[in-house]
This record gives sequence, C-alpha cells and structure tokens, in this order.
Amino acid sequence: MGDATLRNREQMYRMVISQLLYDGYETLAVNLGKTVNTSLDCPPSNKLMRITQLGLQLDSEHQETRSVIDTVAPGIGIDLEFDTDVQTIAPEAALYETCYVTAHKGPCRAAAWNRDGNLVATGSDDASIKVLDVERMLAKSATPAAILASETAQQNMENHPVIRTLYDHIEEVTCLDFHPSIQILASGSKDYSVKLFDFSKPSVKRAFKSIQEAETVRCLSFHPSGDFLLVGTQHPTLRLYDVNTCQCYVASNPDEQHTAPVTAVQFCPNANIYASCSKDGTIKIWDGVSNKCVNTFKNAHDGNEVCSVTFARNSKYLLSSGKDSLVKLWEISTSRSLITYTGAGSGKQNHRTQAVFNHSEDYVLFPDEKTTSLCCWDSRNAERQKLLSLGHNNVVRCIVHSPTSPGFITCSDDFRARFWYRRSNTD
Repeated sequence: MGDATLRNREQMYRMVISQLLYDGYETLAVNLGKTVNTSLDCPPSNKLMRITQLGLQLDSEHQETRSVIDTVAPGIGIDLEFDTDVQTIAPEAALYETCYVTAHKGPCRAAAWNRDGNLVATGSDDASIKVLDVERMLAKSATPAAILASETAQQNMENHPVIRTLYDHIEEVTCLDFHPSIQILASGSKDYSVKLFDFSKPSVKRAFKSIQEAETVRCLSFHPSGDFLLVGTQHPTLRLYDVNTCQCYVASNPDEQHTAPVTAVQFCPNANIYASCSKDGTIKIWDGVSNKCVNTFKNAHDGNEVCSVTFARNSKYLLSSGKDSLVKLWEISTSRSLITYTGAGSGKQNHRTQAVFNHSEDYVLFPDEKTTSLCCWDSRNAERQKLLSLGHNNVVRCIVHSPTSPGFITCSDDFRARFWYRRSNTD
C-alpha cells in the first residue's frame, strides 16, 4: 500500500472521529481511534458531513439545491468546518517580547484596541485613561538608549507613545471600547457612568457625552455600526443605548435577563447577535435586531462565574473563560462546547480576566492567575504551547490582543500595562 493511500486513509479516519466528536459520541470516537491506531487530536468538525453533501450534489440521483453556506469560501480566522488541519503560520505567544511599559498611579484594569490595530487604550483604578500609538511604542523600543537619552524635551513629547491622557471619571475605569469608525472612545467606571471621549483633539481631556447609570458599569461594547452601545452593569439587566440620543433600550421580557451582575458583553462582527455572561454562571445569546434572548448556555463553566465572551470573526463560534480556570470554544448554532482548553491553573480563580484569540485566531491566550504567566493553545486542537512569563509583579486583570498584528497588551494590579509584540525579523 502506497504512502499516499495510507495518508488518505488516515485523513478519512480523522474525519470520521471528528464527526463523531461533533455529534457528541465521544466514547465511539475514542474506541475508533484506538482500533485504527489514529491520534485523537481531532477537534470536533462536521467536515465529513460537508464532503458527503458535496458528493451527493454531484450525484445525479441526489440533485439538491445548494444553500448559500455551501458556496461560501472559508475566510480568515478559525473555522472548524474547513480547516481542522491548517498549519499555523502566526507566532505563538512565547515568541512575543515586551516592547513598551506604561505605568498608571493605580492598578491597571482595562484595555482595548481600535479596529485598525494602530491604537490601544488602557484604564486604571486611578480613574485615568491613556491612549497609546502602536507605531510609536515599536519605534521607542527599537531606538538605542543613547539616542533616546539625547532627545530634547520637544522631541520626546513628539515621539512619546502616550498620545492622550483622559480624565473625566472619579473612580476606577472598568472597561473601554473604541468606536469602529471614528475617533471616539467609550469608557465605563465604578462611578456609575459611561463616558464618550473625542480623542481626535489633542487638548481635550474631558468627555463630550456622559451616560449616568444606576449601578457600577462593568463592561461595554460598540455595535459594529457605531450607532449603539451595549452596557453591562452590577445590575443583571443589560442596557442598549443609542449613541446619538442616549435613549436606553432593554429586552421586553424581564425573565430573559441574567440573575446576577453582568461580567462581559460583545457584539458579533456581523451584528446579527450579541453575547453576554454573568456571575450567575450563564452565557446568553441575544438577537441583535429584536433585542431578545435567543439562547442561554446554563452552567457554562460548571456553575462558576463566566468572566469573558469573545466572538470569532466569522460569528460561528464564541470563546469563553470562567473562574474554573477553563477556556471553552462554543459553536453557536448547536449551543455546544466543542473544545476545552485546559492547564491554566489548577484551581478556582479569585479575579476575572479574559481569554482572547490572537490576530489570526490560530491561538487562544489566557493568563494563569497564580504564576502570572500566559497560557497559549492551538485554537483548533487545544494543544498547549510554551508558557510566556508576563513579567508582572501582581495578578494580570486584563489582556487584549491586536486585531491586525502580533501584539497584545496585559494590564496588572502592579500599576503597569505591558505591550508585547513579535517582530518579523526576530530570530
């Protein structure tokens, strides 16, 4: 039997195993893997079903109408229906290096990237917000110390990575999000307010618009159009605000709401739905038009508080993390957890943090609370990569990855935010 035939047979067995996992038949999948002596690192996928459907469409006895999803080519990012065997080319987290460190006067608790990946904002317990230019941070780290020391005060100001420092909150800044198309930054705070800053003007320090809430603001997310802002607070009820009028909307059925404080919210990229999670241990999926809850993942992390939710670019999957120190990838259409990423700590976390994709969605990143190191997994098969020591002297409370390049920001209770980057010319 030739090598090509053996490879084809191995691939066929892997697709059968992944289909069994996809359909929930874990025991059968394990037994088949042992019988045919095939590796079980096959993430759940319905790839075999799609191949079968395509074959039936070519069969004269099974002429079926092709749906739109059957003719759409896979896009960038994770898609287990098409790319379970993709070779990742993006750098793993262990190859990133610290390029810049900025310090607040209190614990650093929040961060956000803009959609182009050229700006990042950090928020602190000291009530301040910093907006940093990514190119300036990279240039600063690449400039020899002797040249930096010889810069004049004017040159230092012109080249300084912190391009704006915003002050309009009176308590801790808990969350940040950039408007998708214009230079507006939204922030939420423990002072019960949401602020909108126009950071296009260098002299402006204060917000041009403020929304007063009845509880501590914990999370927020702009609609992809920028016209609406989703806000989660200490109160279980989600709020949706019209950015222009500040009109507030809530779901019509109170029974659909969470039963404990909201910990994270996010619109999916195509704006059809949005997701929320809570201290009540649930993840909820909401219709982006009707504002109604269309699905609830109960006990998403075995009853533990769910800390973060992040959509994949294609809006098919949702990445969640919980205080059980686990990260899970959910398939939204079937409401099932397809992959669990394990090994980030051995016990329950004390503080919330996020699980995030890297810019290509080849990897999942999640800070280990006890060791202040970064765990990294292959997003498609949950294979653990090398740990990255984050260099913080206290717990990492926030991590956000650039949407466009190999860079991320970590925020810590040691008052610092670190910018990590993988240069293309680094060995």
